[in-house]
Amino acid sequence: MKKVLCLAAVAALLGGCATAGNKVIGETTTASVDAKVVEGKTTMAEVVAAYGVASKKSFTDGGSEIWTYAYAYAKSKPINFVPIVGLFAGGVDVEKKELVILFDKQNVVQRRTFTESSQEVNRGVAPK
Repeated sequence: MKKVLCLAAVAALLGGCATAGNKVIGETTTASVDAKVVEGKTTMAEVVAAYGVASKKSFTDGGSEIWTYAYAYAKSKPINFVPIVGLFAGGVDVEKKELVILFDKQNVVQRRTFTESSQEVNRGVAPK
């Protein structure tokens, strides 16, 4: 029984946060995107050098490419680690960032957007 409790405590401590996506985007700000990705000037090769390979690529009907870079960071709320209470209340705070770039047929940035958002995901009874 003691081993099971120790294992559960270690798992709870290790489960405190999680990240997903492109870590470079996680460290990116609006100002840095403004400096690195200039519409009508920045090339596809320069974007790859700055941010790496996009996590998603798609195409428009006209043949232009759309690249999407995403990052998410989730941090457990402290109440999650309160015995018994954590089973019924708690959740995570999620920070998300996304960079979407539209390239023209000459592989130059035509348009781009960078968004940051915060979300709260609750378990059990949500606070009002």
